[in-house]
Amino acid sequence: MKAIRVHRHGGPEVLGLEDIDIGQPGPGEVRVRNRAIGVNFVDVYFRTGEYAPPALPFTPGNEGAGEVVAVGDGAAEFAPGDRVAYVGVLGAYAEERIVPAQFLVRLPETIDFDTGAAMMLKGLTAHYLLRRTFRVEPGHTILVHAAAGGVGLILTQWAKHLGATVIGTVGSPNKVGIARASGCDHVIDYGKEDFAARVREITSGAGCDVVYDGVGKATFPASLDCLRRFGTFVSYGSASGPIPPFDIMLLMKKGSLFATWPLLFDHLSKREDVLAMSDELFQVVASGAVKIPVHTLLPLADAAEAHRRLEARQTTGATVLQP
Repeated sequence: MKAIRVHRHGGPEVLGLEDIDIGQPGPGEVRVRNRAIGVNFVDVYFRTGEYAPPALPFTPGNEGAGEVVAVGDGAAEFAPGDRVAYVGVLGAYAEERIVPAQFLVRLPETIDFDTGAAMMLKGLTAHYLLRRTFRVEPGHTILVHAAAGGVGLILTQWAKHLGATVIGTVGSPNKVGIARASGCDHVIDYGKEDFAARVREITSGAGCDVVYDGVGKATFPASLDCLRRFGTFVSYGSASGPIPPFDIMLLMKKGSLFATWPLLFDHLSKREDVLAMSDELFQVVASGAVKIPVHTLLPLADAAEAHRRLEARQTTGATVLQP
């Protein structure tokens, strides 16, 4: 079986295709034949060493979709041939992999494998951001950074479905139309405009209820200036680099703000939450309210190229690898 392996941290060139043996599933595990594999910025963090993998070498990737091949003891919920999708432990960049049943869900027949692989990490991230971290309701005004990105497009559509006014930022002119088409009421090209000033102008000085920021260093601390008093700053990624340490009293000075960096996998620690969150995600996609844009399909062997495009911010929507 072929898989992408990383023997040392570094650039995309460290992603190499190799033959490996993964064995059979143990207790509570399922062996899955991947039909599609999602690519996410967190994969870059593990590749570079910003996030530490359990050991070297390792196989990157946290989400995929495919078919059950074999089932270990205690995983009788699944059977060979089941269509499934997952998000969880590292190891997705492979033709087959072992998945803890904890993180595995049945993929509805109405959702194809490419879409299933593209929606688990990004879609469940959007779920916990919108429904658990700050519960968006009708009448809220929100700011979504990188609104044309993989998570951003889902956040924007879902927030509009929930009745919010959505302001989105993008990093280049060609992404303005993409963000607008996904439902942004206002789109700001932060490469050309002072986004904090534009947000104050758009909201007549009131500011937003919440800012969702997956960009990091390039948009902080200006994101705090986009919030109304008692507003919430939610950081969930650092595509431009990590936010540097800051004095917590800054939150008081900017209007008694709340700030948090929640982690998806804390929300997935209970099996019942994995099922409930996935079910709500599948429902909103099945309804047509949220479409999962898969804009780039590449062979598994081209994982390095997928990372190059992602880091160069040449991608919109989701990138999927096909074994």
